[in-house]
Parts: sequence; structure tokens; C-alpha cells
Amino acid sequence: MFPEEKTMAEVATAACIKQHTQVPIPKIFRHGIDEQIGPYMIIEDLGTRRGMSHALEAPRDDPNDAPILNPKISETQLKYLYSKMVECVLQLARPTFPRIGSLVESSPGTYEVLGRPISLNMNNMFQLSNVPSSLFPAEGTTYSTADEWYTVLAEMHITKYIARKLFHRLAKQNRLTKFGFSDDDWSASSGQSNASLPSPDNSGSFRLWSDDFRPVNVLINDDNDVVGAIDWEFPYGGPSQFTLDPPWWLLLEVPEMWDDGIEDWASTYEQRLETWLSAMEEVEKENSSDLPLSAYMRESWATGRFWLNYAARKSWSFDAIYWKYLDERFFGKREQDTPVEELWKVRVELLTDAEREAMDVLVKTKVEESKVRVLVDWDAGKARQHLSAFLVT
Repeated sequence: MFPEEKTMAEVATAACIKQHTQVPIPKIFRHGIDEQIGPYMIIEDLGTRRGMSHALEAPRDDPNDAPILNPKISETQLKYLYSKMVECVLQLARPTFPRIGSLVESSPGTYEVLGRPISLNMNNMFQLSNVPSSLFPAEGTTYSTADEWYTVLAEMHITKYIARKLFHRLAKQNRLTKFGFSDDDWSASSGQSNASLPSPDNSGSFRLWSDDFRPVNVLINDDNDVVGAIDWEFPYGGPSQFTLDPPWWLLLEVPEMWDDGIEDWASTYEQRLETWLSAMEEVEKENSSDLPLSAYMRESWATGRFWLNYAARKSWSFDAIYWKYLDERFFGKREQDTPVEELWKVRVELLTDAEREAMDVLVKTKVEESKVRVLVDWDAGKARQHLSAFLVT
């Protein structure tokens, strides 16, 4: 999806990181779009193909299996390797941008947020679900507030209605950007929250975010020293809220693909998070910063803010995460033992009459479409009109 834009953003991001941080970035010799091979980038050979994930992962019988964190890794070794990633994360949190969007080289050596944000979720929706590109931000679109981008993300989730409509409404009401912070005055869980840190500025100060940044992108030598960071796919200046969450990749595998389920992932993650935060606190003491990132990350996990931002970026995982980790934090306790398939009925009363009417139309439309079972090639105008019919506010 948008291969030329995506490549240009990756190149500009790598150059900007090299210019404004101490993260080692290999030299880019050439890049472009070739008619036969598509987008390409020729970069400096750093003398290693070993990523940080290779030092962290469990042995695999089949190299095609997804890597997971080695459960037998010693605490000392894990903390040491995490500290290397901490140094990268802290550096990446330093540059700030005035708008949300992709970086573009506006003049030689100058990089500005001038392109639309292109996320991994958008790419998956386009490639795997036949979602027309016309429903994504138009070329050159950038955003001045975090609330705007949360609303755009929520609109991408709208096809499964109840949970996603409530999430969309909260985004439109500018509430999601405050959830889990000390200034959260709306959620059901705010009264019991011990959050002490305020939400970041809603406008004018955004931080670099890459959906695909993880240990495999950080190359190391035989002594486990970082020699370079590569593959800056799906990068954009995004809400600082994303940066203030602990990394999703501490276990290497995503929660929705964890063999023993999301709850087991969360339990295992929580144990490793303590090691990560301990490593981060030590690195922070050595490197003065105005941003207490470890404290923000600790509160993010405690308040559930981690799950809000993860769900906002993941259309395929949204429903499971929303009902398990967000709904009761937003709207209060539900009746116990409600079957999963009945959860939507508990919250349908929160919808307005107009929203319930739109839901009925959506259900009827889905029923009719299921009878035909034809993959629709959407016209851009009709696609936008179809979506807007369900974005009742």
C-alpha cells in the first residue's frame, strides 16, 4: 500500500533519527522504486545479521515458528539485553514534532511532518480485508492533535459495532487521550486509580512511533553490543501516549498470537515488565531526561492505558482486548459470568437512538451481503459514504 510514500517515509525517518539521536543508523546509499522489484533501499553492511531478538528468543526447532522470549533466560542476561533496548527507546523518545504524520525530506537535510501517517494496521486492512485505500487519510493529510488521530484510528474499527462505536464516541469526546493519567476524570476506574502523572500535550509535541520497531530491527555483534537499527517501516510522528506505554515486544510475540491466550501473555508480560522497568530506571539515572519514561510506563500498565493504545492500533485484536481489559475500566462493572457472545447486550443501552438505528442498518446490510458473498471492489466515493452512515455522533 502506497509503496513510494512508505519508502520515502522510511528513508526520511532513518535520516532524522541519525541526525537527532545517538541511535546508530546504517548509511543509506540509494533508494527508489524499480519497475521489476518495487521499492528498494541499499544500505551499509554492518557486518552482522544478528538481531537483538536472536539473543532473547527461545531455541526453535522450526525456523518458521514465531520467536518468543526464552523462558529460561537468566534475569541478569535479560536485564542486560533489555538495557540495550532501553537506550534505543530513550533516544527515540527525545525528538518531538509539531504534527502527527509521516516525515518527509522537505529540503536537503531537513525533515518535516508533511505526509499522511501510514500504519501497519492500515496496510493489513488494505492487503488482507479489501478495505479501499480511499477510507484512509488522504495523501498529505497530517493532524494537529492527538484526539484527531485517536478518532481516525477509532473510525478504522467501526465494522464491529457496539464496542467500537463506544470507543469511537470516547475518541470524539477527547477522552481517550486522558485515560489512565492523573487528569482522567471520566472513566469508571479513575476513582480507584493511583495515577500521578499528567497526560502529554494534546497538540504541538508528538513523538516518533513505528508499529514495526522491535528487537529484530536492532542489530548486535557477538558481544551483544548494538551496531545499528534498521527497517523503519510504518513510522510516523504519533501521539506521545504511544511512547509512554511499555513496549509490546518484551515477549517478542504479540498477545493475540500467544499460544496460551491473552491472559497468559499478560501474566508472563507483567513479570518481564519489572525487569524492563528496572533496567530503564538504571539507564535513566545515568542519562538525565525531563521525561520520566519508566514512571509513565509503570502507570500505563497499572491503569490499563497500555491496552487502550494497543487496541487503538489493532483492528483484528480490538474486540478481545476491549471486552477483557477496557470496557469495565471505561464504564464500570458488568454482571458476572456474562457469556462473551452476550457482552454487547450489556452496553447497547449506552448507545443513542441514532446509534442504535445505525446499528440496525449495519446488521441488515451485513445479512444481505452474506447472502451474496461477493468481494466488493469499492468506488472511493461510495466507500466513504458507506462508512459515514455508521459514524453517527
